[in-house]
Amino acid sequence: QVQLVESGGGLVQPGGSLRLSCAASGRIFSINEVGWYRQAPGKQRKLVGSVTSDGTTNYADSVKGRVTISRDNGKNTVYLQMNSLRPEDTAVYYCNAWVQTDPRVAYNYWGQGTQVTVSS
Repeated sequence: QVQLVESGGGLVQPGGSLRLSCAASGRIFSINEVGWYRQAPGKQRKLVGSVTSDGTTNYADSVKGRVTISRDNGKNTVYLQMNSLRPEDTAVYYCNAWVQTDPRVAYNYWGQGTQVTVSS
C-alpha cells in the first residue's frame, strides 16, 4: 500500500506565502504524475497544477505565475509553493499521484488534504 500525506497548510494573510508538501510512503517503485487539487466549501475539487515524472509542470490559469510545483524524487515528495495568496485560494488542498508499486502497474492515490485559509 501507498500513503500520501500533505502538510504545510495553515492560516496566512493575503499576499503571504505557503509551501505545501506531499510525501509518499509505502511500496513505491516509482512515482509518475502528481497533481495538486483544491476544494473550496460548496465547490467542486479542481486541479491547481501537476508535475510529470520528468519535471514538466502545468498550472491552472487561476494560479499561473503565483505557484510553483517541484519534486524531490529521492524523498518521494512533491511541493506546492504558493505566493501572493488571495482569499479565493482558501480551500482544502489535496495531492494525487500515480504510483507504480512494481514496473508493470500504477495505481492512483489521494492524500487526506490540508487546509489553507487566506484571511486578514
